[in-house]
Amino acid sequence: MIVLDIETKNTFFDVGRDNFKDLEVSLVGIYSYKTGEYFSFDENHLAEAGEMFKNSKAIIGFSINRFDIPVLNKHYDFDLFSIPRIDLLDEIELKIGRRVSLNALAKTNLGVEKTHHGLEAPILYRDGKIEELRDYCLNDVKITKDLYELAKQQGHLLVPNKLTSEMEKVKFDFFSALC
Repeated sequence: MIVLDIETKNTFFDVGRDNFKDLEVSLVGIYSYKTGEYFSFDENHLAEAGEMFKNSKAIIGFSINRFDIPVLNKHYDFDLFSIPRIDLLDEIELKIGRRVSLNALAKTNLGVEKTHHGLEAPILYRDGKIEELRDYCLNDVKITKDLYELAKQQGHLLVPNKLTSEMEKVKFDFFSALC
């Protein structure tokens, strides 16, 4: 299994809403459960990331079904959607009918915050701050991994409600999601 996050050189503001074909990958961040290591692949090494996808039993991420996988899919001669996936955001939305940010989940459940906002990634890339971009991407991978492991361990995550400030317990059963 791997945990995935990507960053892009541009945004939907640049290319138009849901125009995945024109979004360009700047960085792919992966945590491999097989090796216990974090990996990053820049735009010139997407084939190496593809090998990790091919050899993975499952892909874990946050909003990967709506963003990461549609953006990455054009780079491979296989369909990333054919690999079993756990998308934490999709799981939450299916259960409570609304979305939540990765940062809100991280603050509520882990007591940590993201280092940047996703819309900052293209700016970091354009400014040549590749190490900062890599650190940001891999930090999001770590947050996603930690949230997945916490949900698996305790069977739930707490999801804050922006309007009421109340916490909602969202239960998970990741074993059945990978069957």
